[in-house]
Amino acid sequence: MFCHQCQETMRNKGCDLARGVCGKTAEVANLQDLLLYVCKGIGVWGTLAYGKGIYDESTAFFVDRMLFATITNANFSAGDFERWILEGLGIRDGLKARYIDAGGAAPANLPGQATWKAADLDEVKVAAAGDLGGWMEVGNEDVRALRSLVLYGLKGISAYVEHAYAIGKKSEEVFVFMLRALRDLTDDSLSADQLTALVLETGKYGVSAMALLDSANTGAYGKPRITRVKTGVGKRPGILISGHDLVDLHDLLEQTRGSGIDVYTHGEMLPAHYYPFFEKYDNLYGNYGGSWWSQGNDFDSFGGPILLTSNCLVPPKDSYRSRVFTTGVVGFDGCVHIPDREPGKMKNFSALIAMARTCQPPKELENGEIIGGFAHDQVFALADKIVEAVKSGAIKRFVVMAGCDGRQPSRDYYRQVALELPKDTIILTAGCAKYRYNKLDLGDIGGIPRVLDAGQCNDSYSLALIALKLKEIFKLEDVNQLPLSFDIAWYEQKAVLVLEALLYLGFRNIRLGPSLPGFLSPAVATVLVEKFGLKGISDPQADVAAMMQALP
Repeated sequence: MFCHQCQETMRNKGCDLARGVCGKTAEVANLQDLLLYVCKGIGVWGTLAYGKGIYDESTAFFVDRMLFATITNANFSAGDFERWILEGLGIRDGLKARYIDAGGAAPANLPGQATWKAADLDEVKVAAAGDLGGWMEVGNEDVRALRSLVLYGLKGISAYVEHAYAIGKKSEEVFVFMLRALRDLTDDSLSADQLTALVLETGKYGVSAMALLDSANTGAYGKPRITRVKTGVGKRPGILISGHDLVDLHDLLEQTRGSGIDVYTHGEMLPAHYYPFFEKYDNLYGNYGGSWWSQGNDFDSFGGPILLTSNCLVPPKDSYRSRVFTTGVVGFDGCVHIPDREPGKMKNFSALIAMARTCQPPKELENGEIIGGFAHDQVFALADKIVEAVKSGAIKRFVVMAGCDGRQPSRDYYRQVALELPKDTIILTAGCAKYRYNKLDLGDIGGIPRVLDAGQCNDSYSLALIALKLKEIFKLEDVNQLPLSFDIAWYEQKAVLVLEALLYLGFRNIRLGPSLPGFLSPAVATVLVEKFGLKGISDPQADVAAMMQALP
């Protein structure tokens, strides 16, 4: 296997042994590469077909889901990927046939996958070997790095599109871009400059995808508002829900309503409490535990069934594997999988409910509260108060500390930065990186909490809107003239997409840690440093001093 898509990749170069740091096996990693190769083939024929007026939404959504399935910590099941590869080959061949029937001519120099047959997976593996053998590992390391940036950005887009689609929001424009970008990853004639432009275009469509999901979530569940979320436990049995999918949470709350079973959120599901729609469910008790990497301890202690709705699954321990249920693109052998919902119906969570009835209440890990709900509309409502605080000098600087958490001890850096920042600074956050400091008592500035949590990783979009709104209010020509610093943590591909989106929107001088992506070549890293001001992190005290001295 070879995989370097996440921050924890071995030696910051690539996982190349029998098992990756995330826990996926070499077999699964290689099948994921094969599935992505099939998706590139669908991108080739799908883009050609679109030029003939042929567009099939189900095909585009299949590609989206497959990109999402290959994101870090989503699916560990070889059987799932084998099934999807064969399904993808059938879709690709169908597109090719429709394109030719419409009078299209097959282009020259297509990848070898053009001759594959969908009948036999073993045959496919053999036929693909020559073309696939490290298809991202092309000879030119700069091309490889730029292709990686595009591919991992597409995976980030796929996550946001997947969740929006579940609510009924979709974008043909974004779907078509994803197909075209996958096609472009097969084009060896593209120069480094053209691939760099494609990276920024991926950021552009990332903004569109995040806006789509923001519209879907707020349209269905209302605009987030300031909320205090309990972290203790009740006296009734519980179900723990982790991941990102709010539709799954809605289905689960409806089915457990009046059952005597409480529902607790975990990890990135914490921001669900911020949406007013969910206030009506008195069985939504609170948040349990921390971010994704702490689930070994959290799930063990919880004692009841756990539902994984999206990526962020760590291979479960034997002690609680029988209590883990997966759904959507998530999969792990030995865990019960809840099928997709049928049109107009809810997913069937009766198996979780039945198990919860046999369990004791959760073991208490802590007893306090977390405050959040500072998405863009809520912050806009506080705009006058914030502007006055800036003008009076009560707020000297905003520091964006959004992104991902992870298990490396070096990530304590972000907790230390939060503690080191002067008391006249505001931390803007989104994503699970906040678990490093969202339970600290950092106080407030004139009633404004010093940590403003916008929500899930996709809600980094809110932070960008807030910054752009402040630029407008202060009548600045450039958003980088604001008293604003970025100190972002990354782990997986959604964070890669957020970075690309910020660069597309014009944000510069972003600190990224705990390490710069291992898939960057020295030359591409240099371009990001020189052109966009991207920098790594260093000592917390030194970084805080540099941020506070930076000119607005």
